[in-house]
Amino acid sequence: MSTTSQPPTPSIITAPCTLQTCPLDWALIRYIPSLPGNAFYLALFVPMFLAQVFCGIRYRTWSYLAAMSGGILLEIIGYGGRLMLHSNPFNFSAFLQYLICLTIGPAFITAAIYICFARVIVVYGASMSRIRPKTYARIFITCDLICLVLQAAGGAITATAGQEQDGLRHTGINIMIAGLASQVVALGSFMILCGDYVWRLKLHVRVVPQPVDGDWKWKGFLIGLAIATLTIFIRSIFRVAELNGGFSSDLANDEVAFMILEGAMMVIACACMSVFHPGYSLVGDWKELVSPSAKSRECDDLVLTAISNSGKP
Repeated sequence: MSTTSQPPTPSIITAPCTLQTCPLDWALIRYIPSLPGNAFYLALFVPMFLAQVFCGIRYRTWSYLAAMSGGILLEIIGYGGRLMLHSNPFNFSAFLQYLICLTIGPAFITAAIYICFARVIVVYGASMSRIRPKTYARIFITCDLICLVLQAAGGAITATAGQEQDGLRHTGINIMIAGLASQVVALGSFMILCGDYVWRLKLHVRVVPQPVDGDWKWKGFLIGLAIATLTIFIRSIFRVAELNGGFSSDLANDEVAFMILEGAMMVIACACMSVFHPGYSLVGDWKELVSPSAKSRECDDLVLTAISNSGKP
Protein backbone atom coordinates (compact mmCIF):
# COMPACT_ATOMS: atom_id res chain seq x y z
CA MET A 1 0.00 0.00 0.00
CA SER A 2 1.56 3.25 -1.11
CA THR A 3 1.22 6.58 0.68
CA THR A 4 1.43 10.06 -0.76
CA SER A 5 3.88 12.39 0.95
CA GLN A 6 2.52 15.73 2.10
CA PRO A 7 4.28 18.89 0.93
CA PRO A 8 6.27 20.64 3.66
CA THR A 9 5.32 24.05 4.95
CA PRO A 10 7.17 26.67 2.84
CA SER A 11 10.44 27.42 4.64
CA ILE A 12 14.16 27.42 4.12
CA ILE A 13 14.00 23.62 3.88
CA THR A 14 12.61 23.99 0.36
CA ALA A 15 15.66 25.96 -0.78
CA PRO A 16 17.50 22.98 -2.37
CA CYS A 17 14.47 22.25 -4.54
CA THR A 18 14.14 23.20 -8.20
CA LEU A 19 11.17 23.05 -10.56
CA GLN A 20 12.65 19.83 -11.96
CA THR A 21 12.92 18.09 -8.58
CA CYS A 22 10.01 19.43 -6.48
CA PRO A 23 6.34 20.33 -7.09
CA LEU A 24 5.47 24.02 -7.18
CA ASP A 25 3.21 23.61 -4.13
CA TRP A 26 6.37 23.19 -2.05
CA ALA A 27 7.75 26.56 -3.12
CA LEU A 28 8.10 29.67 -1.00
CA ILE A 29 5.43 31.26 -3.19
CA ARG A 30 3.07 28.84 -4.90
CA TYR A 31 3.18 30.38 -8.35
CA ILE A 32 5.87 31.36 -10.83
CA PRO A 33 6.15 35.18 -10.84
CA SER A 34 5.40 36.70 -14.23
CA LEU A 35 8.58 37.54 -16.13
CA PRO A 36 7.12 40.32 -18.34
CA GLY A 37 4.99 41.80 -15.54
CA ASN A 38 7.77 42.06 -12.97
CA ALA A 39 10.34 43.13 -15.55
CA PHE A 40 7.94 45.87 -16.67
CA TYR A 41 7.62 47.25 -13.14
CA LEU A 42 11.37 47.10 -12.61
CA ALA A 43 11.90 48.92 -15.92
CA LEU A 44 9.52 51.68 -14.76
CA PHE A 45 11.22 52.18 -11.41
CA VAL A 46 14.74 52.54 -12.85
CA PRO A 47 14.11 55.83 -14.74
CA MET A 48 12.17 57.15 -11.73
CA PHE A 49 15.22 56.50 -9.56
CA LEU A 50 17.48 58.29 -12.04
CA ALA A 51 15.03 61.20 -12.24
CA GLN A 52 14.99 61.51 -8.45
CA VAL A 53 18.78 61.59 -8.30
CA PHE A 54 19.01 64.19 -11.09
CA CYS A 55 16.28 66.47 -9.71
CA GLY A 56 17.40 66.05 -6.11
CA ILE A 57 20.91 67.20 -6.95
CA ARG A 58 19.78 69.96 -9.30
CA TYR A 59 17.24 71.48 -6.92
CA ARG A 60 19.10 70.51 -3.70
CA THR A 61 16.07 68.79 -2.20
CA TRP A 62 18.30 66.55 -0.12
CA SER A 63 15.79 65.14 2.36
CA TYR A 64 13.31 64.42 -0.42
CA LEU A 65 16.09 62.83 -2.49
CA ALA A 66 17.13 60.54 0.37
CA ALA A 67 13.59 59.35 1.05
CA MET A 68 12.46 58.90 -2.55
CA SER A 69 15.66 57.36 -3.91
CA GLY A 70 15.80 54.97 -0.95
CA GLY A 71 12.20 53.85 -1.45
CA ILE A 72 12.46 53.45 -5.23
CA LEU A 73 15.78 51.61 -4.93
CA LEU A 74 14.13 49.11 -2.58
CA GLU A 75 11.35 48.64 -5.14
CA ILE A 76 13.97 47.92 -7.82
CA ILE A 77 15.76 45.39 -5.60
CA GLY A 78 12.45 43.79 -4.62
CA TYR A 79 11.34 43.25 -8.20
CA GLY A 80 14.81 41.96 -8.99
CA GLY A 81 14.14 39.30 -6.36
CA ARG A 82 10.83 38.42 -7.98
CA LEU A 83 12.59 38.00 -11.33
CA MET A 84 14.97 35.55 -9.68
CA LEU A 85 11.98 33.70 -8.23
CA HIS A 86 10.66 33.35 -11.78
CA SER A 87 13.68 31.18 -12.57
CA ASN A 88 13.54 29.32 -9.26
CA PRO A 89 10.59 29.87 -6.89
CA PHE A 90 12.49 27.86 -4.25
CA ASN A 91 15.29 30.46 -4.05
CA PHE A 92 15.24 31.50 -0.39
CA SER A 93 17.57 34.50 -0.81
CA ALA A 94 15.45 35.87 -3.66
CA PHE A 95 12.32 35.36 -1.54
CA LEU A 96 13.81 37.37 1.32
CA GLN A 97 14.96 40.05 -1.13
CA TYR A 98 11.47 40.42 -2.57
CA LEU A 99 9.60 40.15 0.73
CA ILE A 100 11.62 42.59 2.82
CA CYS A 101 12.36 45.22 0.15
CA LEU A 102 8.81 45.51 -1.18
CA THR A 103 7.42 45.52 2.35
CA ILE A 104 9.54 48.35 3.75
CA GLY A 105 10.09 50.40 0.57
CA PRO A 106 6.80 52.37 0.76
CA ALA A 107 7.73 53.65 4.24
CA PHE A 108 10.44 55.75 2.59
CA ILE A 109 7.96 57.16 0.07
CA THR A 110 5.51 58.16 2.80
CA ALA A 111 8.38 59.91 4.59
CA ALA A 112 8.87 62.04 1.46
CA ILE A 113 5.14 62.85 1.47
CA TYR A 114 5.29 63.99 5.10
CA ILE A 115 8.34 66.17 4.38
CA CYS A 116 6.54 67.80 1.45
CA PHE A 117 3.34 68.49 3.33
CA ALA A 118 5.24 70.34 6.05
CA ARG A 119 6.37 72.80 3.37
CA VAL A 120 2.91 73.02 1.84
CA ILE A 121 1.63 74.22 5.23
CA VAL A 122 4.28 76.95 5.40
CA VAL A 123 3.33 78.13 1.90
CA TYR A 124 -0.39 78.36 2.62
CA GLY A 125 -0.22 79.42 6.26
CA ALA A 126 0.84 77.59 9.41
CA SER A 127 -1.85 79.23 11.54
CA MET A 128 -4.54 77.13 9.86
CA SER A 129 -2.85 73.89 10.87
CA ARG A 130 -3.54 72.16 14.17
CA ILE A 131 0.08 70.98 14.17
CA ARG A 132 3.20 72.98 13.37
CA PRO A 133 4.72 72.15 9.96
CA LYS A 134 7.94 70.51 11.16
CA THR A 135 6.00 68.56 13.79
CA TYR A 136 4.10 66.78 11.01
CA ALA A 137 7.34 65.38 9.62
CA ARG A 138 8.70 64.47 13.05
CA ILE A 139 5.57 62.66 14.23
CA PHE A 140 4.79 60.74 11.06
CA ILE A 141 8.38 59.89 10.13
CA THR A 142 8.79 58.48 13.64
CA CYS A 143 5.68 56.37 13.00
CA ASP A 144 7.24 55.30 9.70
CA LEU A 145 10.42 54.16 11.45
CA ILE A 146 8.43 52.12 13.96
CA CYS A 147 6.41 50.53 11.13
CA LEU A 148 9.60 49.83 9.20
CA VAL A 149 11.30 48.10 12.14
CA LEU A 150 8.22 45.96 12.83
CA GLN A 151 7.86 44.94 9.18
CA ALA A 152 11.54 44.10 8.75
CA ALA A 153 11.75 42.18 12.03
CA GLY A 154 8.54 40.27 11.33
CA GLY A 155 9.68 39.41 7.82
CA ALA A 156 13.02 38.11 9.04
CA ILE A 157 11.43 35.98 11.77
CA THR A 158 8.77 34.55 9.46
CA ALA A 159 11.09 33.74 6.59
CA THR A 160 13.76 32.06 8.70
CA ALA A 161 11.42 29.98 10.89
CA GLY A 162 11.93 26.27 10.33
CA GLN A 163 9.30 23.79 9.21
CA GLU A 164 8.61 22.67 12.77
CA GLN A 165 8.45 26.23 14.17
CA ASP A 166 4.84 27.10 13.37
CA GLY A 167 4.49 29.25 16.49
CA LEU A 168 7.54 31.32 15.64
CA ARG A 169 6.42 31.69 12.04
CA HIS A 170 2.98 32.94 13.09
CA THR A 171 4.62 35.34 15.53
CA GLY A 172 6.67 36.79 12.69
CA ILE A 173 3.59 37.16 10.49
CA ASN A 174 1.74 38.91 13.30
CA ILE A 175 4.64 41.33 13.79
CA MET A 176 4.61 42.15 10.07
CA ILE A 177 0.84 42.67 10.18
CA ALA A 178 1.29 44.96 13.19
CA GLY A 179 3.82 47.03 11.24
CA LEU A 180 1.61 47.27 8.17
CA ALA A 181 -1.49 47.99 10.24
CA SER A 182 0.40 50.76 12.04
CA GLN A 183 1.28 52.21 8.66
CA VAL A 184 -2.39 52.18 7.68
CA VAL A 185 -3.34 53.95 10.92
CA ALA A 186 -0.57 56.55 10.49
CA LEU A 187 -1.51 57.23 6.87
CA GLY A 188 -5.19 57.39 7.74
CA SER A 189 -4.50 59.88 10.54
CA PHE A 190 -2.33 61.93 8.19
CA MET A 191 -5.09 62.02 5.56
CA ILE A 192 -7.62 63.18 8.16
CA LEU A 193 -5.31 65.98 9.30
CA CYS A 194 -4.69 67.00 5.67
CA GLY A 195 -8.42 67.13 5.04
CA ASP A 196 -8.93 69.18 8.19
CA TYR A 197 -6.24 71.65 7.09
CA VAL A 198 -7.81 72.08 3.64
CA TRP A 199 -11.22 72.62 5.22
CA ARG A 200 -9.86 75.25 7.62
CA LEU A 201 -8.18 77.04 4.71
CA LYS A 202 -11.46 77.26 2.82
CA LEU A 203 -13.15 78.80 5.83
CA HIS A 204 -10.69 81.70 5.87
CA VAL A 205 -10.56 84.03 2.88
CA ARG A 206 -6.95 85.15 2.59
CA VAL A 207 -4.25 85.84 0.05
CA VAL A 208 -2.32 82.64 -0.53
CA PRO A 209 1.28 83.03 -1.73
CA GLN A 210 1.97 81.03 -4.85
CA PRO A 211 5.25 79.36 -5.80
CA VAL A 212 7.37 81.30 -8.24
CA ASP A 213 7.47 78.70 -10.98
CA GLY A 214 3.89 78.67 -12.18
CA ASP A 215 0.46 77.74 -10.89
CA TRP A 216 -0.01 74.57 -12.98
CA LYS A 217 3.17 73.03 -11.60
CA TRP A 218 2.08 73.75 -8.06
CA LYS A 219 -1.36 72.25 -8.62
CA GLY A 220 0.23 69.18 -10.19
CA PHE A 221 2.50 68.84 -7.18
CA LEU A 222 -0.45 68.96 -4.77
CA ILE A 223 -2.53 66.53 -6.83
CA GLY A 224 0.48 64.21 -7.08
CA LEU A 225 0.89 64.21 -3.29
CA ALA A 226 -2.80 63.38 -2.84
CA ILE A 227 -2.74 60.52 -5.37
CA ALA A 228 0.48 59.10 -3.94
CA THR A 229 -0.93 59.14 -0.42
CA LEU A 230 -4.14 57.41 -1.50
CA THR A 231 -2.42 54.70 -3.55
CA ILE A 232 0.04 53.85 -0.76
CA PHE A 233 -2.89 53.71 1.66
CA ILE A 234 -4.69 51.22 -0.63
CA ARG A 235 -1.49 49.20 -1.00
CA SER A 236 -0.97 49.04 2.77
CA ILE A 237 -4.52 47.81 3.38
CA PHE A 238 -3.98 45.11 0.79
CA ARG A 239 -0.74 43.95 2.40
CA VAL A 240 -2.45 43.66 5.79
CA ALA A 241 -5.19 41.51 4.25
CA GLU A 242 -2.62 39.52 2.27
CA LEU A 243 -0.57 38.56 5.32
CA ASN A 244 -3.53 38.02 7.60
CA GLY A 245 -3.88 34.47 6.31
CA GLY A 246 -0.13 33.80 6.18
CA PHE A 247 2.15 33.12 3.23
CA SER A 248 0.15 30.06 2.23
CA SER A 249 -3.19 31.90 1.97
CA ASP A 250 -5.00 32.27 -1.34
CA LEU A 251 -4.56 36.05 -1.35
CA ALA A 252 -0.82 35.79 -0.62
CA ASN A 253 -0.50 33.57 -3.67
CA ASP A 254 -2.71 35.62 -5.99
CA GLU A 255 -0.25 37.31 -8.33
CA VAL A 256 -2.90 39.31 -10.18
CA ALA A 257 -4.02 40.95 -6.92
CA PHE A 258 -0.39 41.56 -5.98
CA MET A 259 0.51 43.13 -9.31
CA ILE A 260 -2.48 45.50 -9.15
CA LEU A 261 -2.75 46.39 -5.46
CA GLU A 262 0.97 46.36 -4.67
CA GLY A 263 2.86 46.91 -7.91
CA ALA A 264 0.54 49.26 -9.78
CA MET A 265 -0.22 51.31 -6.66
CA MET A 266 3.48 51.90 -5.98
CA VAL A 267 4.24 52.68 -9.62
CA ILE A 268 1.50 55.34 -9.62
CA ALA A 269 2.69 56.79 -6.29
CA CYS A 270 6.34 56.99 -7.33
CA ALA A 271 5.43 58.36 -10.77
CA CYS A 272 3.40 61.18 -9.19
CA MET A 273 6.26 62.01 -6.84
CA SER A 274 8.74 61.99 -9.73
CA VAL A 275 6.81 63.79 -12.49
CA PHE A 276 5.64 66.51 -10.09
CA HIS A 277 8.92 66.87 -8.24
CA PRO A 278 8.79 69.64 -5.58
CA GLY A 279 11.88 71.21 -7.11
CA TYR A 280 9.75 72.33 -10.07
CA SER A 281 7.32 74.21 -7.84
CA LEU A 282 9.58 75.35 -5.01
CA VAL A 283 12.71 76.39 -6.88
CA GLY A 284 15.17 77.76 -4.37
CA ASP A 285 12.65 77.46 -1.51
CA TRP A 286 13.09 73.87 -0.32
CA LYS A 287 15.58 74.64 2.43
CA GLU A 288 14.22 78.12 3.11
CA LEU A 289 10.77 76.77 3.99
CA VAL A 290 12.15 75.04 7.09
CA SER A 291 14.76 77.68 7.94
CA PRO A 292 14.59 80.20 10.83
CA SER A 293 13.06 82.71 8.39
CA ALA A 294 10.19 80.26 7.87
CA LYS A 295 9.55 80.23 11.62
CA SER A 296 9.43 84.00 11.53
CA ARG A 297 6.96 83.70 8.67
CA GLU A 298 4.79 81.42 10.79
CA CYS A 299 4.67 84.05 13.55
CA ASP A 300 3.73 86.76 11.05
CA ASP A 301 1.00 84.48 9.72
CA LEU A 302 -0.44 84.02 13.21
CA VAL A 303 -0.50 87.79 13.75
CA LEU A 304 -2.23 88.42 10.40
CA THR A 305 -4.85 85.80 11.17
CA ALA A 306 -5.49 87.27 14.61
CA ILE A 307 -5.92 90.74 13.09
CA SER A 308 -8.32 89.44 10.41
CA ASN A 309 -10.38 87.61 13.03
CA SER A 310 -10.49 90.57 15.42
CA GLY A 311 -13.10 92.34 13.27
CA LYS A 312 -15.39 89.33 13.17
CA PRO A 313 -18.32 89.03 15.61
